[in-house]
Amino acid sequence: MRPTGWRVPLGIVLGAGILTFVVVPRFYSDLVLLPWTAIPTLLLLALGEGIAAVQTRRRIRRAPGTEPIEPLSVARLVAFAKASALFGALAAGVFGGFALALLDILHSTHARADALVAGGTALSGLILLGSALFLEYACRVPKSDDEPGARA
Repeated sequence: MRPTGWRVPLGIVLGAGILTFVVVPRFYSDLVLLPWTAIPTLLLLALGEGIAAVQTRRRIRRAPGTEPIEPLSVARLVAFAKASALFGALAAGVFGGFALALLDILHSTHARADALVAGGTALSGLILLGSALFLEYACRVPKSDDEPGARA
């Protein structure tokens, strides 16, 4: 399994953002108000992943007072991190495009509320993306002293 690069999440953010930016103005009058609950949901998920990343990194590096982590658990965390990174990129793109599409009609109360919720959700998606990438990074095994090129 390869680490998540920057190209795939960036492509998802841009692709979803452009598609949403094009579609929303045509169908905005038929949509219901955006739920604000997506913001704390994504932020709590990002917080959980950040805590898991710190703890996993400590356990992999065998910090004092920690127990070694099972390899299967690390593999599950990596799979979860990869999925969360893609979902965070998708959320950031969709809701970012939604917020940008509403900039022309901010004089409307509903559009202003939707733009604020969409912007907050896009920011939460970016935070989730960063947290997921950190969790994926934390699951890497450090180089040992036996391998060539390892740090002293």
